[in-house]
Amino acid sequence: MSARGRVLSLSTKAVLGAFLAAALVLPLCAMLSHITGGNLRAVLALPRFGEALGNSILAAAAATCIAIVIAWFFAAAVVRARIRFTQVFSVFVTLPMLIPSISHGMGLVILFGRNGMLTRALGLEAAGFSIYGFAGVVAGSVLYAFPVSFLMLADVLRYEDRAPYEAAAVLGIPRARQFAAITFPYLRKPLIAVVFATFTLVFTDYGVPLMIGGRFITLPVLMYEEVIGLLHFDTGSVIGAFLLVPAAAAFLFDLLSRDKGNAAFVNTAQKPLARPLRDAAAFCYCVLVCVLIASPVAVFSMISFVKGYPLDLSASFVNMTKTLGLGAGRFLANSLAVACGTALLGTAIAYVTAYCTARSRTASSRALHLVSITSLAVPGLVLGLSYVIFFKGTFFYGTLAILILVNTVHFLASPYLLAYNSLCKLNPRLEDVGATLGLGRLRILAGVIIPQTKETILEMLSYFFVNCMMTISAVSFLATAATQPVSLMITEFERQMFLEGAAFVSLLILVCNFTLKCAVYLLKRFWGKREG
Repeated sequence: MSARGRVLSLSTKAVLGAFLAAALVLPLCAMLSHITGGNLRAVLALPRFGEALGNSILAAAAATCIAIVIAWFFAAAVVRARIRFTQVFSVFVTLPMLIPSISHGMGLVILFGRNGMLTRALGLEAAGFSIYGFAGVVAGSVLYAFPVSFLMLADVLRYEDRAPYEAAAVLGIPRARQFAAITFPYLRKPLIAVVFATFTLVFTDYGVPLMIGGRFITLPVLMYEEVIGLLHFDTGSVIGAFLLVPAAAAFLFDLLSRDKGNAAFVNTAQKPLARPLRDAAAFCYCVLVCVLIASPVAVFSMISFVKGYPLDLSASFVNMTKTLGLGAGRFLANSLAVACGTALLGTAIAYVTAYCTARSRTASSRALHLVSITSLAVPGLVLGLSYVIFFKGTFFYGTLAILILVNTVHFLASPYLLAYNSLCKLNPRLEDVGATLGLGRLRILAGVIIPQTKETILEMLSYFFVNCMMTISAVSFLATAATQPVSLMITEFERQMFLEGAAFVSLLILVCNFTLKCAVYLLKRFWGKREG
């Protein structure tokens, strides 16, 4: 690399490092600085804190176990069985990732609440059944976390080496012994990563418990009440520090186990063998899971078009009109502006950062890489509170700009890793070849590297946009009446028991995200046909 190239690279890394320090590290330090010995003892002495901590651990552990078991069998059915419509099943079960977690809780309330459709149809209330509390939180969390668990497990199983299983079958080793001796040891590290990721996702979520928890309070809900309702920032800081613990543990495990290969994996997916009985059972299981996943989404979509749930289920647009009259259109415009701004800014920052770290293996690159993935360990609620404490009183506090900034930092790590992994796979000598031809790094980047990673860039834009449209955690402490995203209307309508309006808002978010996903899919197909 030329002297000018080294200076440019160091300058870029310095600017990116300063940005990440100002947008992530310093706000977190400001929040943690609010924690004193007296505040910590006062919070630990609160009866509600101990109850919320115990409830969070219990609900997250139960939901994690259930979600992973269901996801494991679904991933095995899609990857290891020879069934039709595997692509359809795989895409369909990721639909819950396109809506806020609170919408899953709302769907369960509509189905199994006191006046729920199935509650009345099956007479469940007379039998003493109630979805509110622990059961509802676990059920909603499973719906919310299942797609993430499935995607991680399917990716692991898709590239697992089948040779040991074939040898075991020849030797007559039972399937239970095969799982204990082959599957579990080979997949132990990926499974631990899935457990950490799922547990953290459920433990730090407040959407599902807020909607369906009832008196079953969890730590995120307690933090939300303390900060939003009572403006107790010191108490919120202490609770935020506790919410960081499982996320930080998951982050450290992911960091320590990264890049450690496993000999049981191959580079290409292998076609499963046909077994009629197994394949029929796998197909039925996939259909059943898809029905369970779709039911809450279907019912909240349906009540958007009824006159008055649950008393008058006649078709009507009155609630849609009422919701739009309450500002849904204006708030949707805010959400679209924030999502588009975050997608553009976040993708640019994530891609340039990944280029600096993947194409230049130096000490400064490793440090920048570590800081870039740190946001994986920061829950949205914690990041939002840290921004309130750090940026309050500044010129852009209470503007759309701070919402774009917090979402960029909140969702940065995953798109960054997408770009990092793609850039690491390219020929490491491209820049050197360009230098011998008299081409600078920027020319190589614009003319060679970006065209080869354009699908990754598209996925990065999609990830930022979708998550910004549905997030309610990072922005809940920062939005004002003028900048409020449409997703926060769901929590407002939940407090007012206006489920029809909340359902319509959820539907708006789903339609926007699904439309973007379809556009991404069509654009990829178009590129594929042109290159083919």
